Amino acid sequence: MAPNRVYEAWKGSNKFLFGGRLIFGPDAKSLLISLVLVIVPVIIFCIFVARHLRHEFSSYNAGYAILVVAVIFNIYVLILLFLTSARDPGIIPRNLHPPEEDFRYDSSVSIDIGGRQTPSLQFPRTKEVMVNGLPVRVKYCDTCMLYRPPRCSHCSICNNCVQRFDHHCPWVGQCIGLRNYRYFFMFVSSATLLCIYVFSISAFYIKVLMDHNHGTVWKAMKESPASVILMAYCFIALWFVGGLTGFHLYLIGTNQTTYENFRYRADSRINVYNQGCINNFREVFCTKVPPSKNNFRALVQEEVQRQPPQVVTQEPESDTGGDHRSKVEDDLDIGEDLLKISQRRNIEGFDEEIRSRGSNGPYHTSEGDSVLGSDRRAPTVRSDERHSSRRRSESWEIEPDVLANSNVTETRSYVSSRQ
Repeated sequence: MAPNRVYEAWKGSNKFLFGGRLIFGPDAKSLLISLVLVIVPVIIFCIFVARHLRHEFSSYNAGYAILVVAVIFNIYVLILLFLTSARDPGIIPRNLHPPEEDFRYDSSVSIDIGGRQTPSLQFPRTKEVMVNGLPVRVKYCDTCMLYRPPRCSHCSICNNCVQRFDHHCPWVGQCIGLRNYRYFFMFVSSATLLCIYVFSISAFYIKVLMDHNHGTVWKAMKESPASVILMAYCFIALWFVGGLTGFHLYLIGTNQTTYENFRYRADSRINVYNQGCINNFREVFCTKVPPSKNNFRALVQEEVQRQPPQVVTQEPESDTGGDHRSKVEDDLDIGEDLLKISQRRNIEGFDEEIRSRGSNGPYHTSEGDSVLGSDRRAPTVRSDERHSSRRRSESWEIEPDVLANSNVTETRSYVSSRQ
């Protein structure tokens, strides 16, 4: 049965729940471990610690606040965890075809086919764009067939290009990117505060037991082993979530991502995104979260399968009485080059060129026009220059219906098709 919704035909490695309303990474099962690590200690704390402190304050019912704060704080942390792991982190939709305007022939790099030198098809692998007045190189993603925006990277686990990619977190089972980084930091920092709260109240309960029984620390610990376990657990957890909170405070203050910090920290690069500590924090916490570029519940738009273009060749009238059979063979060779055929937009100009060349002998360029079998004209590919070459016998395997566009039009670096 053919997929009806976008999430059913999704090419990434994500997992969807509730009809595409929730999106997770492929390692979403690890999220269950995180839930256990957050919920179970709080339950133990409420039963074996907070419950016994309800009447330990001058105001008889003030102790209930310890229990209420623990429960509310735990719910708050779980909500942040849900917002981090169950939403689109900033996935950029894939293109169906490479950007058509970036293909070109390079006569300086040619391929020897059947004794004939054929110009090689070149494609820019990188481009440079200006960010805050400084050049930034962006790369082409072969999987998603698009030029990644600045700070975007392709996650090998989720198999998606993610805006402002920070890292893939296995503990939340999701990529951390533009749309969920704020919630990720709030989750980590809130978990740190929760650990401090549980550790402090558990230590306070040990002191209460010592005062009531006029005993030693060892006797109080034996009377409430749950408090000791919670203190040890929170102490170990603080090394992770507390250290992670401090590290991301540094990243936010300097406007870096984890990916950029680990990859470029050895380079003496200028951070073009750094706008000052205050503005960097404002960018993360005070800006509106951009809407998702994907509508996972939308109906799948089937791609129109176009018929291969049929070459329209015309036999010009020859005034020189040249070899007529050789002239027809040249026309057929010209028709094989589909990319150049699709570049011609003016049929009348093409006819005039054929007539003008017909009086001078065989062709030396492979340009023309084509139509679809359904009497529709094939979409054209715009080109800023005309490429001339020797007579060639191979056709380039480039589909004429390339639709993807790139908004980046800066400096381009081309790589030979041999690479």
